Amino acid sequence: MTMKISNAAKTTVTRDVSKLDREIGNVYETVAMLGKRANQISVAIKEELAAKLEEFAVNGENIEEVYENREQIEVSKQYERMPKPGALAIQELQDGKLYFRRAGEAEGNTPVGKV
Repeated sequence: MTMKISNAAKTTVTRDVSKLDREIGNVYETVAMLGKRANQISVAIKEELAAKLEEFAVNGENIEEVYENREQIEVSKQYERMPKPGALAIQELQDGKLYFRRAGEAEGNTPVGKV
């Protein structure tokens, strides 16, 4: 999950559930799928942030000393300003970028919107 430009909402937005579940046909499956995708996005963002912050790690014997690194603060602020994983998952659903497979179906992913 690189820092790509996304037009996902950065604030709370009221959404019409009937429009969200129109793609899949079941509001519960839609919410479950969005939750799973948001978890995947969250894990990817956390791993990416940890890798970037690892560059700033201090390998010293004095853990008591606190170093303030302006670059590290800017990286952290940049991630704080990003849209939340749930908003990114909803935007992917609306853009038709999510693929899903029901448990009983044959192999192969079904693109959302072409069910």
